Amino acid sequence: MNLLPAIKVMAMISPQDSNNLTRRHFLRDTAGGLGAIALADLMSDEGQLVAAEPTANQLAPRLAHFAPKAKQVIFLFMAGAPSQLDLFTPKPKLQTFHGQPVPKMFLEGLDDKLIQGSARIFGSPRKFQKMGECGMEFSDYLPHMATCADDLCMVRSMTTSISNHHPAQLLMNCGVTRFGLPSMGSWVTYGLGSVSKNLPGFVVLLSKNGSGDIGGSALWDNAFLPAAHRGVTFRSEGDPILHLSSPRGVTARMQRDRMAAILDLNRLRRTELADPEISARIEAYELAFRMQTAAPELVDFSGESKKTLESYGVGDKLANQFGSNCLMARRMVERGVRFVQLYHYTWDDHSNLNEKLKNNCDMTERGVAALIKDLKQRNLLDETLVVWGGEFGRTPMNEVRRGINPGKEGRDHHPFGFTMLMAGGGVKPGFVYGQTDELGYHAVENRVDVHDLQATILHCLGLDHLRLTFRHKSRDFRLTDVAGNVIQDVLL
Repeated sequence: MNLLPAIKVMAMISPQDSNNLTRRHFLRDTAGGLGAIALADLMSDEGQLVAAEPTANQLAPRLAHFAPKAKQVIFLFMAGAPSQLDLFTPKPKLQTFHGQPVPKMFLEGLDDKLIQGSARIFGSPRKFQKMGECGMEFSDYLPHMATCADDLCMVRSMTTSISNHHPAQLLMNCGVTRFGLPSMGSWVTYGLGSVSKNLPGFVVLLSKNGSGDIGGSALWDNAFLPAAHRGVTFRSEGDPILHLSSPRGVTARMQRDRMAAILDLNRLRRTELADPEISARIEAYELAFRMQTAAPELVDFSGESKKTLESYGVGDKLANQFGSNCLMARRMVERGVRFVQLYHYTWDDHSNLNEKLKNNCDMTERGVAALIKDLKQRNLLDETLVVWGGEFGRTPMNEVRRGINPGKEGRDHHPFGFTMLMAGGGVKPGFVYGQTDELGYHAVENRVDVHDLQATILHCLGLDHLRLTFRHKSRDFRLTDVAGNVIQDVLL
């Protein structure tokens, strides 16, 4: 290869100038870049230089590592952490010891001196009932979800390593407790691409009625993966994406002409810099243009039956926001979106648990049940993995830092044993896996780590979590970091 042009450029740079020379400037100025030099050398026999072909579409469908059970995922993330003890795991011993100090053997590993010193057992006031042929137990706060018992796989032995909201949310969504790593949806579209040509491969839907908190866009970020794999946030009302509609007075012809001019400029710039991010920008503009037609149709529920809208709670004062998002999630997977994530973030009930938990259930559980039944009725549940859960669970003790007020009790954060649900997509229906101790404090049977859950989700999609890697800064990264085992017992 002829490196003479690069050597000449370096020879002309003074020591002072070299301090201000960026890598991009060097690559640009060395006869169009080192890549252009290499290409010129390769093409020298033919006596012509051709422009590099555009980068392949980052979201083009890709083959899985092995035959998948699921084609897409809908992750219903209940940020703030629902109380498993008041929804899914009845513990009669809590009633027996209600109001008494927690036995010290159960406090092992809890780094909170206040709770260690004054914690009191809080027996759940909820009533539980066995539902379906499988006999899965549900609280009276979940009358709609309980009717899906025979379609659900309930994991009662989830554990995590952190009990602060934002780091725990990062761990569940990105595999680590720090910012700067790709989210699960980004990893999935990186591994499989997307079937949809007119919608993003990874879509995020947010709902919040009341106070709550989530870790922000880091939970659906692409980090060092190509930009096309970042989660795109949709709104359930108005324009699905802000500024998606053309300004008043801009015709479709004007919009097409403007897009053509922008794409030409971006292609010229890409030829000059050979920057892959420009290819991602071109793809984003093209997708945005197609979405101007596809997205409004997506959020137009006028074609849905009255019965369907009512089942999701669309129009209901409390259930409308989350229910609309659940319906939109179904419509998205019908249109080929690979990963849809719904965040509802008002579950952090440190006090007044009875009232707040009831409110959250009324906002969400109707939509969850309708989504599962709707997917099943449309023969989509078998190929769609639905996941429900938060970043950790809640303690068997009353949250004493808010005061001991009978009837107004709450529960603190709890990482040692909590519950998550899955349905469809290759997991066993009507199946309960794992168990916690008699107080619901520690997972004691078939412990499941967050990385195990992530490995299992990827497995259902036909992806080996050990092979789904991306080299960054001389290291191979993956969603499950350096851990994770597929939960074989929950798979069909």
